[in-house]
Amino acid sequence: MDSQIKKIHQQLVSKQITCTALVQEKLDLLKQNNYNSVNSLLDTFALDLASKVDAKIANGETIGLLEGIPFGIKDVYMLQGTYATASSDLLRNYKSPYTATAIQKLLDAGAIPLVKENCDSFGHGSSSENTIFGSVKNAINPELVSGGSSGGSAVNVAKEYTVFSIGGDTGGSVRQPAGYNQIYGLKPTYGRISRYGLMAYASSTDCVGPLAKSIEDIRIVLNAISGKDPKDQTSIDSAAISQESIATCPVKTLGYFKNFIENNAIDAEIKFSFLATIEKIKAEGIVVKELDFFQSDLLVATYYTIAMAETASNLSRLDGTNYGNRIEAENLIESYAVTRSENFSEETKRRIVGGNQVLSQGFSDGIYLKGLAVRDQIIENFSKDFEIVDVILSPITPTAPPKIGDSLKDPLAMYLSDAYTVGFSLGQLPTLTVPQGTSTGMQITAAKNNEELILQFANFLKEMI
Repeated sequence: MDSQIKKIHQQLVSKQITCTALVQEKLDLLKQNNYNSVNSLLDTFALDLASKVDAKIANGETIGLLEGIPFGIKDVYMLQGTYATASSDLLRNYKSPYTATAIQKLLDAGAIPLVKENCDSFGHGSSSENTIFGSVKNAINPELVSGGSSGGSAVNVAKEYTVFSIGGDTGGSVRQPAGYNQIYGLKPTYGRISRYGLMAYASSTDCVGPLAKSIEDIRIVLNAISGKDPKDQTSIDSAAISQESIATCPVKTLGYFKNFIENNAIDAEIKFSFLATIEKIKAEGIVVKELDFFQSDLLVATYYTIAMAETASNLSRLDGTNYGNRIEAENLIESYAVTRSENFSEETKRRIVGGNQVLSQGFSDGIYLKGLAVRDQIIENFSKDFEIVDVILSPITPTAPPKIGDSLKDPLAMYLSDAYTVGFSLGQLPTLTVPQGTSTGMQITAAKNNEELILQFANFLKEMI
């Protein structure tokens, strides 16, 4: 199986390259890049770690598989002593007082962080344009958006500035930019990877997720960062996935949502390519079943109702008192108002206002509680689906990536671009973007805690298409 991690590991062990030279090469690429994928470089920290790896190799010591492997971190994660800006004015100068669990696990495995990566501010966006560091440009066509909110992470992987990156997926923020930049991106089962140290957007759907150029690298990183964490009560135990186990494909039945494909919003090219892939899968002897699902506009409305409510609650702590850039005014209340008004982006303010609206007296029963009820129905619908199919295949987006600037003109269109990803987030299901099948890839979904089956089917698709 293709694996940059294993290739680099062998080069380090056989002394074909030094870790210091490797890290310096990647840092130079990141410094020179013009895709706006970098918020801050961790050059001194990274080179110090690299020298320690070289010393171990020189002394004849054994190094782990991830030891010395350069990676990137979406700028919504804590890494002690480094900037954690969330691509926002409010936290522009904020430094992490501690390290996120997922990042610490990678450090413990010897992986080397190179960069904090550009993203939509606080994860609020689907294009990585809502950022103080400039719109992230698509790795394939720089005139197009990179996708969001983990756009910088996807671009750095696609351009091989990093071997892998750690993004965050709330409603599609790993999967969609992975598709736009033609790489792999995994949203794991909710709770499989600890959220401790990830800045909260919507706590009930936030997931830590890896992006990489191969299925094998996704597997390696997933194993390294999964597991129960006493610092995150929503985290769960999970078994490691072996390389041998994903070499076979036990999938017998596959489903797809007919209303996703027969939607007027889907591009003709994406529809044609997806259906052509379905025919190839049928030719391999896999039974394909059409499934019924909620209409895309209802999925988007339900997701944003819940996500906006949760982000309004989560961001209420950011008022300049304990975190961020405080702007003084005539009194305390005015200071809070001015600090938040001047330092939050228009999109973040839009989501806070929307969240407070659906939680307010007179609206919460009719909007927020109804959203929670629809989410329960979505989960129940998935339970029934996975009684009759092994996996679900779907497009990632109904359209190709828009040009930079277009999404900012029409926020509603940006929300609707999430139509095919948010349902799986509400269901808290594991879903993997694969760069095959359509121009923006496809996503494979399985029942909870079944990442192994997803990786198995991804390998099958890679060989088949």
